[in-house]
Amino acid sequence: MKIIFLMKQIIVLLLFFVFFGCKKTTNTNRTFSTTALSETLLDTNGHQVLFSDILEKQKGKNTVIEVWASWCGDCIQAMPKIKALQLAHPEINFVFISMDKSVESWQNGITKHELKGSQFMAKDQMEGKFAKSIDLDWIPRYIIIDKTGKIIIYRAIETEFDLIIKTISKLK
Repeated sequence: MKIIFLMKQIIVLLLFFVFFGCKKTTNTNRTFSTTALSETLLDTNGHQVLFSDILEKQKGKNTVIEVWASWCGDCIQAMPKIKALQLAHPEINFVFISMDKSVESWQNGITKHELKGSQFMAKDQMEGKFAKSIDLDWIPRYIIIDKTGKIIIYRAIETEFDLIIKTISKLK
């Protein structure tokens, strides 16, 4: 009897986490925090660039931001999907933000995976101020922003690529 009661409790807990514990993928009312906007990211020329300036350059363009790292297996596995997305939607801008531990690893990853788009690197990786300011809990992480600067998807991961494709297809 006790085992059946325990199993029922476990099932109830699992159901609770499934229905109430998951983060929502889309959040069109979301904005980047002041902390995120004031953080600097390294560009490929060795300059620190404000995240707000990176976003400002994307105004008027539909943009996909991918947060990734060269050491991340899921990120590497998603690369063919990103390349296919870029081929199917050349009108979309792509911004890549690396969480690599060294500039050399980051730059080697860009070359190895032939990433096309704007490239930046967070100076303090996954546990740093920038990552925390965008609620980074998994990579690859995708953020979709429309031409007006409105966040259409704040958090999507590689397993949600169907949603990413569907969302991008609706952007005009």
